Amino acid sequence: MAFSQDLAGRHAVVTGGASGLGRAISTRLAAAGAKVTIVDLEAARDQVPQDFGFFGCDLGMPEAKTRLGALADGPDAVDILVANAGVVPPWRGLQDVDGEEWQRVMAINTWGVAVSIGAFARVMAQSECASIVVMASINGFRAHAKQVLYTASKHAAIGITRAAALDLGPSRIRVNALAPGPIATEALLGRIKNRHEAGGPSPEEVVQAMAGETALGRTATPEEVANAAHFLASDASGGMTGAILPVEAGLV
Repeated sequence: MAFSQDLAGRHAVVTGGASGLGRAISTRLAAAGAKVTIVDLEAARDQVPQDFGFFGCDLGMPEAKTRLGALADGPDAVDILVANAGVVPPWRGLQDVDGEEWQRVMAINTWGVAVSIGAFARVMAQSECASIVVMASINGFRAHAKQVLYTASKHAAIGITRAAALDLGPSRIRVNALAPGPIATEALLGRIKNRHEAGGPSPEEVVQAMAGETALGRTATPEEVANAAHFLASDASGGMTGAILPVEAGLV
């Protein structure tokens, strides 16, 4: 049997899909033929094109489990879940960690991933082509100064991916993760600009430095991350589960 990356007839749910990498992934899956439903904060509804479905939900809140359960029990079967929603906190060293910030980031970046997978597992077990893609990060493998909270949350996302692959394998649900390196999204460039205004290096210097750390001499793009998500969502990666796929232009 030949396998392809055609997603026609499949329904994909993408959390955090209204902007950034989530939006790029949603667009890529739709271009491959999937029906896409974006799960994001209610305030993001107006950012979503009308040809995408939308479901408002704050994945960092305890009631997210009930909210997502209602979506999972809806009339549309779900074949693909991209657990992309996440937040990057401000740079802080260990001596400056903030308790409320820690709890909020962990709620979104870890609880949000776990509850998304759990909410859709039952309905996805009915699919013949179920695939879950978790948005991890290269920070799940390596650490950077003043990023202890984000690093901890992405290490956890990789752990959730591997555990979910074992839990859901008997139901023929594949669970893999993406681990992007620095991607020049508007959010990242905004954080670099804020650091510059606080006395840090210029955005041009930072982007050049990031590119200089890669084998390809450039950073990966949102479109390349979306292409990798498409691969993991499709039958082309049918023999993969519990895998973490770096998309970082060869960080050295």
